Amino acid sequence: MRVTRRLEIPERELTERFSRSSGPGGQGVNTTDSRVELSFDVARSPSVPDDLRSRLLARLAGRLVDGVLTIAASEHRAQLANREAARARMAALLREAAAPPPPKRRPTKPTRGSKERRLAAKKRRGDVKRDRRRRDDD
Repeated sequence: MRVTRRLEIPERELTERFSRSSGPGGQGVNTTDSRVELSFDVARSPSVPDDLRSRLLARLAGRLVDGVLTIAASEHRAQLANREAARARMAALLREAAAPPPPKRRPTKPTRGSKERRLAAKKRRGDVKRDRRRRDDD
């Protein structure tokens, strides 16, 4: 399974389990093992480069159980369709987690014009609220 140019997962490292789905399928839902659980051991996989492994483990920490990422798919009636859906979801999840971090933001100060616009808007809003007040002209 190709995830990125740097990361390609061999089929032998993926584990599939099948079970009965509670999703669509009519009467066949009781007899067909159409639900798919696809597992990949991120922590111990030899196909994941070490620098990428640490990034994957950090970003997927909430989804991993003992370093294993598991995706379940049961939205289709057919087992084959669920297998493809699980693989596509796993590839997308790994691709997103493997993406390099965005460049650091260089902090900037607000421009003079933006400060003036902000203060003018605050002044207008204060005027509107002041005009709503009850006047005691007694």
